[in-house]
Amino acid sequence: MSDRPTATGTDAEFARRRDAARDRLDALFGAKGGDRDERASWFEAVYETAGDDAAAVPWADLAPKPALVDWLSANPGEGARALDVGCGLGDNAEALAEAGYDTTAFDLSEKAVEWARQRFPGSPVRYTAADLFSPPRGWPGGFDLVHECYTVQALHGDLREASYQALADLVKPGGRLLVITRSGADGAETSGPPWPLSPSELAGFERAGLRLIDSTAYDVQKGDRIIPHIRAVYVKPG
Repeated sequence: MSDRPTATGTDAEFARRRDAARDRLDALFGAKGGDRDERASWFEAVYETAGDDAAAVPWADLAPKPALVDWLSANPGEGARALDVGCGLGDNAEALAEAGYDTTAFDLSEKAVEWARQRFPGSPVRYTAADLFSPPRGWPGGFDLVHECYTVQALHGDLREASYQALADLVKPGGRLLVITRSGADGAETSGPPWPLSPSELAGFERAGLRLIDSTAYDVQKGDRIIPHIRAVYVKPG
C-alpha cells in the first residue's frame, strides 16, 4: 500500500481509519439487517458518526469507481437522463455528469446529500434525499441509465429482495441499469458492510424484468486483499 497523499492524509492512514470505522459499524444496531426504518437509522448513523472524516464511511473512496469511469468512456451520456442510486459523497454522480448525462443523485441520508453538495459546489448534478422504495413522482420509468453501486449490498433479507424490482422500476423502457458490486459465491459467509452479491442474487434483476446484456468480472486490490467484483449491465425491454 502506498503512502500517496489524499484529501484525508495518506492512503495508509485512510485505510487504518476505515478499518476502525468498519469494526465500529459492525457493532451498530441493525447493521446486518432490519426493516426500512432500522436501515434508514443505520445509514444516518454512519454519516452522523463520521463527522467530517470520509474514511468513516465504508463505501466512500473520494473518487469515482474505476469500473464506472471505464464504462462511461465507451458509453457517453449525450444528454440522456441518469440516476445515481445511494450517491453517498457524490463522486460517482459527478463522473456521470462529466460523461454527459443529465444526472440526478439521491441518498437516503440527508447528511450524505449535504456533504456531497458541499464537496461539489456549482455542480450540475441534482442532489436530493429520497427513498429507493418510495421514489418521487416522475422517477419510475423515467431514466435512460440507472447506476447502482453498493446500495443493494447494504441490504439483507426482504429489503434486498425488494430492491431488485425497485431499481428495475426506475429504468425507462429501452434504458439500462448499470450495477457495480462486490461478488461472492452462493451460500458463502461474508463480512461487511458492504456484503457481496452472489450469482443467484444478481439474477434478481432478471426476475424483475430486465435482460442481462453484459457482465464483466474483475478484481480490486485493497492493500493485501483481492476483492472480486462484477460490473453488470441490464436493459429494460420496450
